Amino acid sequence: MSSGRPTTEETGAEARDRLPPRPIRFAARTGWDLSENQLASVLVEARRAGRALVDFTESNPTRCGIAETAPLIARLGEPRGCRYAPLPLGDPAARAAVARYYQERGLDVDPAGVVLTASTSEAYGWLLKLLAERGDDVLVPVPSYPLLEYLACLEDVSLTPYPLLKEEGWRIDLGALERAAGERTRAVVLVHPNNPTGSFVRRDDAAALEACARERGLALIVDEVFGDYAHGDLPADRLPSFAGRRQALTFVLSGLSKVMALPQLKLGWIAVSGPPDLAAAAMERLEVIADTYLSVGTPVQLALPEILAARAPVQRAILERVRTNLAALDAAIAARATVQRAVRRLPVDGGWYATLEVPRVHDEDGWVELLVREEGLIVHPGYFFDMPRDGFLVVGLLLEPPVFAAAALRLVHRLERALSDG
Repeated sequence: MSSGRPTTEETGAEARDRLPPRPIRFAARTGWDLSENQLASVLVEARRAGRALVDFTESNPTRCGIAETAPLIARLGEPRGCRYAPLPLGDPAARAAVARYYQERGLDVDPAGVVLTASTSEAYGWLLKLLAERGDDVLVPVPSYPLLEYLACLEDVSLTPYPLLKEEGWRIDLGALERAAGERTRAVVLVHPNNPTGSFVRRDDAAALEACARERGLALIVDEVFGDYAHGDLPADRLPSFAGRRQALTFVLSGLSKVMALPQLKLGWIAVSGPPDLAAAAMERLEVIADTYLSVGTPVQLALPEILAARAPVQRAILERVRTNLAALDAAIAARATVQRAVRRLPVDGGWYATLEVPRVHDEDGWVELLVREEGLIVHPGYFFDMPRDGFLVVGLLLEPPVFAAAALRLVHRLERALSDG
């Protein structure tokens, strides 16, 4: 019987053929739990049963009937798009268009400080490469969007949370933020306005945060993708944007996905500002990172000036829809006295989401499952956004208004029944 060891007569190839194959090793950073969660299982079951569902979590504007965006796709037909002439930071006319977009909002952004990316997610990745070594950390707000966890994991960077104070309108807890910053902290992330709370940073908090960043050698990464969608005039104490501010090294992120409701065009940007020497050094390094990827398509860059110039009707349509749906949700709650006493729609300054504080007669998974099974309504549980405790449901505001209004009534009726049963 063979021992499995190669004999002297065997060639190296024959010996290798006798050895068991070595298993593929995947990177530990991608070792996520990919098992189906409870909500996914409930949705699969509902769809198999042929249940008609209304998805309150829908945030993809291309599936929400925003008709004003359709003509803009034709702008991609510029003949110069047939020629590939890569520029790491982006086409100069496109970068100038981004700067003009800010300048028209009264913000001082230099085209030379604009970097084009394929998406805001890619921008986060580039900035983590720029700022952090393996094992460093960045501070991130809670509650906030869970995508940040995956982006940081892919760069071997840790996230350290700092709280937003619900009782103070989701104001930054500056004391907690400063205590959270350690020797290996490299940046502070802000989502402005926050997703899903819709809260804008207060001006005095922004100034204090910039001073802290300057003293501790931290950069600010400010995600402003929802920045155009304030619900009316902002209070005077709220900061509209961090773009163009000079006190700390600042990277403002945005892009066509939300600004123009065109996520399929895959173009975002970083607006770099801060002390001139730091901003210049950051731009030099970002140019090398961008040159390594060259990920932004030529046609969309060439079309960007015309697309951004056409943003007013798109944004008006979205804001009108968001306001209409928010009013429908409020009216549905107000129409039911029992619900009005027990359910609270939290204040929101901007964005495409609303948060409901609901009685804890069920936990959040229980509410989500009940609404899918009995009403055909899909909502986000609050823990998806790291809400401070149990008892929150999050709904998107992009659905077409007749669909939203009818679904909001069903949602409120089911909340009322659950309260009566409880």
